[in-house]
Amino acid sequence: MASSTALISETEAWKELKGHVEDIKKTHLRDLMNDANRCQKMMVEFDGLLLDYSRQCATVETMVKLLNLAKAAKLTEKISSMYNGEHINSTENRSVLHVALRAPKDAVIKADGENVVPEVWSVLDKIKEFSEKIRSGSWVGATGKPLKDVVAVGIGGSFLGPLFVHTALQTDPQAAEFAKGRQLRFLANIDPVDVARNVKGLNPETTLVVVVSKTFTTAETMLNARTLREWITTALGAPAVAKHMVAVSTNLALVEKFGIDPNNAFAFWDWVGGRYSVCSAVGVLPLSLQYGFDVVEKFLKGASSIDQHFQSTPLEKNIPVLLGLLSVWNVSFLGYPARAILPYSQALEKFAPHIQQVSMESNGKGVSIDGLPLPFETGEIDFGEPGTNGQHSFYQLIHQGRVIPCDFIGTVKSQQPVYLKGEVVSNHDELMSNFFAQPDALAYGKTPEQLQKENVSENLIPHKTFSGNRPSLSLLLPELSAYNVGQLLAIYEHRVAVQGFVWGINSFDQWGVELGKVLATQVRKQLHSSRTQGTALEGFNFSTTTLMKRYLETSSEPQM
Repeated sequence: MASSTALISETEAWKELKGHVEDIKKTHLRDLMNDANRCQKMMVEFDGLLLDYSRQCATVETMVKLLNLAKAAKLTEKISSMYNGEHINSTENRSVLHVALRAPKDAVIKADGENVVPEVWSVLDKIKEFSEKIRSGSWVGATGKPLKDVVAVGIGGSFLGPLFVHTALQTDPQAAEFAKGRQLRFLANIDPVDVARNVKGLNPETTLVVVVSKTFTTAETMLNARTLREWITTALGAPAVAKHMVAVSTNLALVEKFGIDPNNAFAFWDWVGGRYSVCSAVGVLPLSLQYGFDVVEKFLKGASSIDQHFQSTPLEKNIPVLLGLLSVWNVSFLGYPARAILPYSQALEKFAPHIQQVSMESNGKGVSIDGLPLPFETGEIDFGEPGTNGQHSFYQLIHQGRVIPCDFIGTVKSQQPVYLKGEVVSNHDELMSNFFAQPDALAYGKTPEQLQKENVSENLIPHKTFSGNRPSLSLLLPELSAYNVGQLLAIYEHRVAVQGFVWGINSFDQWGVELGKVLATQVRKQLHSSRTQGTALEGFNFSTTTLMKRYLETSSEPQM
């Protein structure tokens, strides 16, 4: 995986782009957008999707230079290495094969010489069979009642992705029909408030708990799982656990020790990273319980369509590649550290939080894949809200404050159309009017001369001037069906991988999450001994000692 030179920033292609920044600083999107030929070259269509990146601060020449950078980074070879199951996650010595999770049954994708697709489908078939038993009522709880409510317990990648897909499907008419009379909730935070909220209004007799933890040792998840086990056993007795709890895990010994029948454990593999695991049992099991396997299979097919596009389409027409290269351009060359994800669809309200993890946990790295400190910035600060909510929140800063490249995501058809008599346009048209207007407002801005013509008073002109030249891109989906949700997920997953491949980092490990966990273990031991034996605080700095002392003195936690 190491590139031909130690760092991508030492290549000629990188230096060319560095020099090219000065040319771009002399341009303005007002002028660039007048060139219809350029704009046309910056549009790509695939499988019903339309990407328009003409409002990026880039020329046709910029794109040529970025594609040269991709060649220098051996991008095509790195993509092939991923699909071929090579151990591209070198720090953990693992393949990276989330694409296998949604591959067609007849596909061949190998890890360590073995085709993993049959294994994937054996788990999918098991999920289909199990979810149909639960949904049809042939599997019942300890008191003979059908299980119509599901609580999925997991954190990070075991929750953000499935929650995004669930939220997107809730209002899809077909999916909603299949979910009638059922509830799906996600318990992630160790905060007892999250437990209280998740069990509120639920009856243990009709509840199935899905515990999602690869190792079955994740501290937060296992404490929450034990808390829900207590909730079930208090109401229904210890034997009820086997009827009311199932697991998504690879550690069958610990699953059994916990009280869950190992036959009701659904596997996933080391070559699936947590944040890339939505298409494994992690997401497919809870989502199939809620919507039925057929709906979830459409979601998998949408993702697979993009996987095939990413693997086989030339770079200059490859949507995830173009998006990834433009992000590298914005971050490492133009110096814009953030990216706003702005879906004009309330159903996508949990999309930005999921992509925050996919992107920031993957590419928030300070060293190359070979362990060399990087002399350039990687990763973006991702955030976002659905439009038009975001317009009334943080767009002010995007229009007149810092430059933040924006991703506008819209759909041609609404999941829930509303047409009111006497209104000029439908509700969805009103929403999409903003989707089309905002990118132009950011690109063109408003000049003092325009304001003078409108007779704006002199003292207000500086306040009402918009500099424009603020980059964005637009992604238009035909609708927001399960298939389109799958497409959207895969586009962003692969875009993040492209950025990492070009920067020469490992986008598939996450050592940065470890240190806090280790320190929390020391704190946990201290809290236990202070509460049970009155042990004095020891081994912490002055600040932490003071805070912990205040916490122990004034908290009303029961003595154990």
